[in-house]
Amino acid sequence: MTPEFSDDLCARLREAFQRTRYDADGVLEALGAAAHAALGRNEPELAYRASADAGDLGTLIRLFLLGGAETAKAVEAALAPVPLEDALAVGLLRGDGELLRAGLDVRPHGDDEGQWWVISDLDSELLGGEVPPEHVLGVGHASLSLIRATIRRPVGTLLDLGTGCGVQALHGARHAQRVTATDVSPRALALADATFRLNQLDVELLRGEWFAPVARRRFDQIVCNPPFVVGPPRVDYTYRDSGLAGDDASGLVVRQLPAFLNEGGVGQLLASWLHIEGEDWADRVTRWLPPGTDAWFVQRDIADPGLYVGTWLRDAGIDPRSPEGRAKAGAWLDWFADNKVQGVGFGFVTLRRAEVAHPTIVCEDLRQAYDDPLGPEAGHWLDRVAWLREHGGELLETRFRVPETVLLETVAGPGDEGWETTIRRLHRTDGPGWQHEVDELATALLAGCRGVLPLSDLLELLAFAHGGTAEELEEAALPMMRELVRHGMVEPVS
Repeated sequence: MTPEFSDDLCARLREAFQRTRYDADGVLEALGAAAHAALGRNEPELAYRASADAGDLGTLIRLFLLGGAETAKAVEAALAPVPLEDALAVGLLRGDGELLRAGLDVRPHGDDEGQWWVISDLDSELLGGEVPPEHVLGVGHASLSLIRATIRRPVGTLLDLGTGCGVQALHGARHAQRVTATDVSPRALALADATFRLNQLDVELLRGEWFAPVARRRFDQIVCNPPFVVGPPRVDYTYRDSGLAGDDASGLVVRQLPAFLNEGGVGQLLASWLHIEGEDWADRVTRWLPPGTDAWFVQRDIADPGLYVGTWLRDAGIDPRSPEGRAKAGAWLDWFADNKVQGVGFGFVTLRRAEVAHPTIVCEDLRQAYDDPLGPEAGHWLDRVAWLREHGGELLETRFRVPETVLLETVAGPGDEGWETTIRRLHRTDGPGWQHEVDELATALLAGCRGVLPLSDLLELLAFAHGGTAEELEEAALPMMRELVRHGMVEPVS
């Protein structure tokens, strides 16, 4: 059944949630910090106990967040003024003997500016088994990571490609004047539509595969959480499987997305890529890029094939020990072996339609511990790339400074004349925490970057103090300065 939430039902449901304070703040207040944290660890007992004295709000917490069964009388009181028959008709509730359970996942979700409710399908744990093929995923770790990695600057138009439950479009509506959301799944579009109606948002919804629904249109920003699971070309679950082999789904989005951007427009997506024996992953992903596209590929993790398969089987509610699980795992691992797959990379891709002959393309690892949102850093990265494109020929005339957030670490070992410095490493203490190893001359050069003298004068002084010529030093200094500028470890002074 494809649920159809009317405006009237959504208005009544919103009234019930507002009356009971079924929102992120209200749930936290009702449960308390300890029980709320335990719930996040899939340890529900504390939350069950805390919700017992929370009245109607407690009923909604047990019903929608804990997967509990409640009496019709309690649910009717908690959802008033929503008629139970209407909630049952759209699948919001389902019967369990004389009790009622949630038929859909409805949970609060918010940011620093406010709160929403997101409607999706119940996960495998609450279903008690494998999810159906048309399963609509809720707000999970992947979608949250894309939310945090997305640039939040005002734009006119934003496309959420493959919207699922609609959570990316919710956040996009904060900074975009008009939002369009697409999906190939009618069920996903129905639940996304219910989410938007419940939150009183006007979002254009279109059905179709990939970019077909928006053919010949362009947007200022595109976000995409595609079905990026890699493996044999099959579709078991529409939320994660594309029907394309290997990492072709990620490759398709990267290849086609820039054509749907306005000049200077930005696209951001989650992606996976194969690590093939004898092949550099950076070479693989850069081959996907169309001309005239700035690109920043950030690899956050590399999964072993065996771990990867087991993780996604459990995600769908399949026990890897079961006959079905072993059969699917075997076929999956055979495909990896036949294609010489040594690992599966996962990360974020930021693209900008630049229409230039020599775009900037950078692939780098960010597998260190990092909890800050990547979105602001992605925006600054694009700014710094644009500055280098405009002023790259003027670096020698530019005055630079090292930000206060950048520190120099030195490591010394015993030598013939006492302690001798063996490692000099720059650390950026904010953002992704980039690091760069530098030599003695680079350390001396950066010590002079205080925003007073242009780079050419600093190189002249360095040549005088250490021997050689400024021209010789330029050859090594200019590429280093460009890289440090891109990483925000030195910045131009206007």
